[in-house]
Amino acid sequence: MLQKPLHHECLWAEHPQTSGQYLWVPASGLPARPGSAAAQGRPALPAQTVAAQSLPGVPVPSFPLALRAQPGGVASPSAEPAHLAMACVAHYFLSTYSPCVSLWGNSFVAAVPRNSQLQEDQDLPELLKRVEKFPCACPHWLWGSKVLFTVYDPDYMKVILGRSDPKPLGTYRFLAPWIGYGLLLLNGQTWFQHRRMLTPAFHYDILKPYVGLMADSVRVMLDKWEKLISQDSHLEIFGHVSLMTLDTIMKCAFSHQGSVQTDRNSQSYMQAVEDLKNLFFFRIRNIFYHNDTIYRLTSDGRWNHRASQLAHQHTERVINLRKAHLQKEGELEKVRKKRHLDFLDILLFSKMENGSSLSDEDLRAEVDTFMFEGHDTTASGISWILYALAMHPEHQQRCREEIQGLLGDGASISWDHLDQMPYTTMCIKEALRLYPPVPGVGRELTKPITFPDGRSLPKGIMIALSFYALHHNPEVWPNPEVFDPSRFAPGSTQHSHAFLPFSGGSRNCIGKQFAMKELKVAVALTLLRFELSPDPSRVPVPIPRIVLMSKSGIHLHLRKLL
Repeated sequence: MLQKPLHHECLWAEHPQTSGQYLWVPASGLPARPGSAAAQGRPALPAQTVAAQSLPGVPVPSFPLALRAQPGGVASPSAEPAHLAMACVAHYFLSTYSPCVSLWGNSFVAAVPRNSQLQEDQDLPELLKRVEKFPCACPHWLWGSKVLFTVYDPDYMKVILGRSDPKPLGTYRFLAPWIGYGLLLLNGQTWFQHRRMLTPAFHYDILKPYVGLMADSVRVMLDKWEKLISQDSHLEIFGHVSLMTLDTIMKCAFSHQGSVQTDRNSQSYMQAVEDLKNLFFFRIRNIFYHNDTIYRLTSDGRWNHRASQLAHQHTERVINLRKAHLQKEGELEKVRKKRHLDFLDILLFSKMENGSSLSDEDLRAEVDTFMFEGHDTTASGISWILYALAMHPEHQQRCREEIQGLLGDGASISWDHLDQMPYTTMCIKEALRLYPPVPGVGRELTKPITFPDGRSLPKGIMIALSFYALHHNPEVWPNPEVFDPSRFAPGSTQHSHAFLPFSGGSRNCIGKQFAMKELKVAVALTLLRFELSPDPSRVPVPIPRIVLMSKSGIHLHLRKLL
């Protein structure tokens, strides 16, 4: 119900489904500010209408320039003078520089919830609250005229992922100083050419011998764990798993010799990646940091530059070592005769469709992209899977018995073994549902879109495809917080876009088969060696950092099995 006017230019409304007051902005546009273009008879900025249909209720947007009302009543000048001033500043800013936005209804609510300073570890819980109220999608007010439309319905996902809309470079470009314009950031025809060029690197004939290399890297990690738990059974596993997956991708995709897990240079690369993920997250959340000039002058901007240089030193070392090896007598011809080339060799030997070689800049961008994406996503997946199994000992034991019956003591593991562990695969998929390694991706609509229920969006809208919200949507997965591997039992059916741990459509993860094989190898060998249990004093808190991380690490108790 509308309350009395707070100011002659804006009204407060109390939404029946929420506990706070929000600034009410009529769909017809903001009221004319005295002296504004509208008041003087000049044309006002056009309204940006996202849709004319209504969803049940209006989700609370996040908006940095709005008044925060007191609970249970309307803010007044005497009670909140600073907040009143900020509301007027916000209204002046919007009515002068930004179009009104009408979202999925007759009016749009532009404000901040009462506790607007949310802790970062509340991002995902707050998202899931929205999912409960709005089961398909919801808008999220950013700043000015910018709206992010978050989607977590499988039908909506299918429509969007079936198109070729680009990723929104407004935010994804913040990754470019680090990983360059490789497959992750490229769009259009250039992306298509690179994707087609690199697809043969993930042919199953290439992947088959990788299983032995994966197993070797996992065993090095497990040997380290044995030594560490002789002093303390408690262990933070994410860092160890990250080093192991980096070791694996270096051996498999980049023909690296030796063990990254004992290399000091790799430790500095890992720290740089950790810093860059955090810096990317914080830059997105700070509107002033979106300006490149301002950002370069900040301590975060300088830190981002140094960390990017460290990451580049690592990848350049890998490229130069491989080039030097290929210059040895006979090595070049030996590689040329291979039926299938490794990832890095494809890049080094590649010819683009116009006949020109891949530039050094493009080559390093793909190496930077795969060095990061090829180890960090699988590290997240493995760590959260082990945590899920630690939390559910009955499922852990059933997986262990299945693996023991197949592998014995695990001295040998092959490609064929990995398709013969159905219950372990069910548990892996259920853990990936609860903890998707990549919580979401973005798109920017290049043309209008209409969803199966008739609702539509115009071109230019930024879309967030939230796989985390999709996987926790009770309309899609009943009792979504319950760990239930039977959801993925043979013969069970789901919507084609209800489970997307590797995204979907033409831009799905190019290395998803590689990743699934690595997850199975790591889980199988770990369960043969250790019994896992959670550390109740250190419960992990999921947070989005490009990949799904834990704010407090992932801590487990390990017991060596005889």
